[in-house]
Amino acid sequence: MREELDEAGRLRAENADLRARVEALEKALAERSNGHAQNGAAPAGAEALDALEGLPTAVPAVIHWRLDGEVTYWNDSAERLFGWSASEAVGRPLADLVGAVPVSAAAARAFNFAREESRFAAATSECRTKGGHALSCRWTYAVLRDGRGDAHELAALVDDTSDRERREKTVQGRYQLLLQLVDNARSSIFVKDTAGRYVLANRLHAQMMNRHVLELIGRDEFELAAVDPAASEMIVAKEREVMTGGQVMQFEEVVPIGGAQYHFFTVKFPIHDERGAPIGMGGIVTEITSLKRAEAERAALQEEIIFAQQAALRELSTPLIPLADRVVAMPLVGTIDSGRAEQIMETLLSGISSQGAHTAILDITGVRAVDTHVADALTRTARAAQLLGTRVVLTGVRPEVAQTLVTLGVDLSGITTLSTLQSGIAHALRHARR
Repeated sequence: MREELDEAGRLRAENADLRARVEALEKALAERSNGHAQNGAAPAGAEALDALEGLPTAVPAVIHWRLDGEVTYWNDSAERLFGWSASEAVGRPLADLVGAVPVSAAAARAFNFAREESRFAAATSECRTKGGHALSCRWTYAVLRDGRGDAHELAALVDDTSDRERREKTVQGRYQLLLQLVDNARSSIFVKDTAGRYVLANRLHAQMMNRHVLELIGRDEFELAAVDPAASEMIVAKEREVMTGGQVMQFEEVVPIGGAQYHFFTVKFPIHDERGAPIGMGGIVTEITSLKRAEAERAALQEEIIFAQQAALRELSTPLIPLADRVVAMPLVGTIDSGRAEQIMETLLSGISSQGAHTAILDITGVRAVDTHVADALTRTARAAQLLGTRVVLTGVRPEVAQTLVTLGVDLSGITTLSTLQSGIAHALRHARR
């Protein structure tokens, strides 16, 4: 009987101990969900949550609040950090929730950057959770502006910096995340300090320079000697211009590498600190050598097409038509400029020589206007044909054309002029029969 009482007492003691352990675990988990355990260490049973928050891709705590302090946005990570749910936080003063005003109104007004610049500032503050536990927080913030450019609220990423190991792990994780992002870009990406030394470069940029990324860090263009000294000087001069001017520059450049010419489209820009002072320079360089070669080939092909089209148009615009044995005709249409006048003379003289023509008819019925330039071209062509022993007949001379020729004092001696092409053909055939 005594043994049974002892066993019952032992079981009751074990049950009490188990209940105490369960209560302790529940309390620790509740404290962890409020943001931080009282002793600063992660409680038992929270390993899965710790693993999630330790990932570089974990969403940080994001909080928005108006300049008067009223919270407008509070995400799930902010709830895990401070213990307040979004429904509890939105609409309340930020100071009531975290026990601090991380950014003063003066600091917000001093943040004078447009939204499209994606500029940030940072502040630190001692905060507290819903359960009253102390936290050291870093606020990486920006001031959001409305359509008129007026500041209307602040937005911040909030990190718990109380745990040094966790803080270092977060920074390292985000750095690795950035490296993986830029390493998979199809452009060369790098950052240099004000002295022109590399502080960051992606994989493609290192490959272009035939180096490992770590071989670039701390060195400048002349130490690396990846290109000719003259090309290095050109690159450095451009970067000095970017740093001095303080503006983004976009340009195309040709750089000799390994005895070949490479074309690049380059964007270089100054990098500023939180106060807007220049602290370095960034670059994004995209190789466009194949594109430039394709453009050159396309331009050359286009030139060939244009030349062929022009030649075809010249042939169509100055046709030489055989009418009978040793009789040819050239109807002219449109406007006669200097280039076309030369083509008319060349085509006519070539046809006269090849066919042994004794009569050539120039029909100007379709010529839009006859001026000094056109009259000179016609008379020079006729004189050249006469030197080959060919009689020239000018047809299509309308009354207004005849008046113009007389007014201009054009010498048409030795040239037969007729009003229509039909009469010119009849005239030439009569001479042919003779």
